[in-house]
Amino acid sequence: MTELDGTWSDEAEFTALDNQADDAASEEEAELSQPVLAVVGRPNVGKSTLVNRILGRREAVVQDTPGVTRDRVAYDAQWAGRRFTVVDTGGWEPSATGLQAAVAAQAELAMNTADAVLVVVDASVGATATDEAVAKVLRRSKRPVLLAANKVDDERLLSDVASLWSLGLGEPYPVSALHGRSSGDLLDAIIKALPEAPREREAVAGPRRVALVGKPNVGKSSLLNKLTGEQRSVVDSVAGTTVDPVDSLVELDGQVWRFVDTAGLRKRVHTASGTEYYASLRTKAAIDSSEVVIVLLDASEPLSEQDLRVLTSVVESGRACVLALNKWDLVDEDRRHQLEKELDRGLVRVTWAERVNISALTGRSVRKLAPALRTALASWDQRVPTGQLNSWLSELIAATPPPVRGGKQPKVLFATQAGIRPPTLVLFTTGFLEAGYRRFIERKFRERFGFEGSPVRINVRVREKKPRPGKKGK
Repeated sequence: MTELDGTWSDEAEFTALDNQADDAASEEEAELSQPVLAVVGRPNVGKSTLVNRILGRREAVVQDTPGVTRDRVAYDAQWAGRRFTVVDTGGWEPSATGLQAAVAAQAELAMNTADAVLVVVDASVGATATDEAVAKVLRRSKRPVLLAANKVDDERLLSDVASLWSLGLGEPYPVSALHGRSSGDLLDAIIKALPEAPREREAVAGPRRVALVGKPNVGKSSLLNKLTGEQRSVVDSVAGTTVDPVDSLVELDGQVWRFVDTAGLRKRVHTASGTEYYASLRTKAAIDSSEVVIVLLDASEPLSEQDLRVLTSVVESGRACVLALNKWDLVDEDRRHQLEKELDRGLVRVTWAERVNISALTGRSVRKLAPALRTALASWDQRVPTGQLNSWLSELIAATPPPVRGGKQPKVLFATQAGIRPPTLVLFTTGFLEAGYRRFIERKFRERFGFEGSPVRINVRVREKKPRPGKKGK
């Protein structure tokens, strides 16, 4: 019996490592399938403090100044043997674009990306107009909604909690995020409300979900209108016409797809402001709730920082991806030669994504998007058997061993594909693998097994050294 880097001296050790790989695969699957709890509320009601209390550790940044948290930040949490993900969201900013717009942006974001929503209200202040507005939106949600009455630091405030029943979100749970009062009762209610598996895993039926993303004025709305055959989205030469995601059922190549046209990602979320800030949040939510993303690039212009930022956002989301080079009707021979060099230099992170040259204006080659989408989704769902994976990896490492690090050469003992959507490999090693060598493994893995159109994640787990019998440290 052989291992990847030599001969096993002990069959029991091989069996133990095999079991360890199975356990790790199960653990990785569990992490990928954790339900999500979104924590929302006005600025400075104690959301981040409550998140830290739920986590049992100080992770979220806490400050007396309102509005410290702007981006959504996700953390792993555990209670009563259940693992789940907590998303700390920025506080509502009613003054940015008006109360209703601000509230709707954050409330819809929570409903679209989470399996349950925890609304945090300052019990010492009571229900404000902002709280009532978001409650009105969340009452229509099909997701479980829990209400936490925070800052109940002593018995005197318990009587004020009863008034929060008026929000119509069910029983308010009086807690003190600062002192931990009744946090256990709230956690019990959270565990009861969360499903066993996240909503995305449950929604296996229905049309596949496709998000159209790209910088402003790249032609997303024009493409959606061409696909649907109607003026579904407003099109204007002014960049930033689309603010809210637009949902459309599209029949393409004999298959029905659910397309979402999104606002152009102009800036980083934390540097955007006003309407643009909330549009960026909704666009990120549309990416997170999709299965495959079409990234539109303007073939008539050089790749911009905005294009690369959009691509980074898609890669980090772990979604399948297709690159659509739009406005191809405006590209001459000289530009095509220059474009190839730009793409080879600028798209090094997504060399695995299929490229389709289209024109949303004329309809050129838009039908070619369907085969590319199907290929990407098939790769996203693909799994390589453990035996086949290790057989291939054994040959690869024998031909090209990992580079020496700290005077020692790490060995790759075992590998398993722990999950799909996106495909995730776990490598068990005796030492750290350099980032360059991990990229090498990924490149060779794709050459052997395909996975065109899907990101592949590689996690490394270093085996802890165990002292050999008969040898004691001095």
